[in-house]
Amino acid sequence: MTLSKSKNTTKDTTKTFTGQVVSDKMQNTIVVLLSYKARHPLYRKIVKKSKKIYAQNNLSAQTGDIVKVSECRPLSKLKKFTTLEIIKHQ
Repeated sequence: MTLSKSKNTTKDTTKTFTGQVVSDKMQNTIVVLLSYKARHPLYRKIVKKSKKIYAQNNLSAQTGDIVKVSECRPLSKLKKFTTLEIIKHQ
């Protein structure tokens, strides 16, 4: 989906991402797939890349939903994001 940075009202900046929920099988945790396009450094071809992040599921998002997540303090070994809003229900 899209990668963007937004400024908070405080002095620091927090990263917010929009992605698709690919798993909600854990308690209070969802896996969000972030997809983007990047240019290959050698061949200069546009390739699709993706990254999975773990986020706190405050809004009970389900698999297939499009969500907006924001960076926060580390909640566990893998979770460093929290769900801000559900953009589209599946």
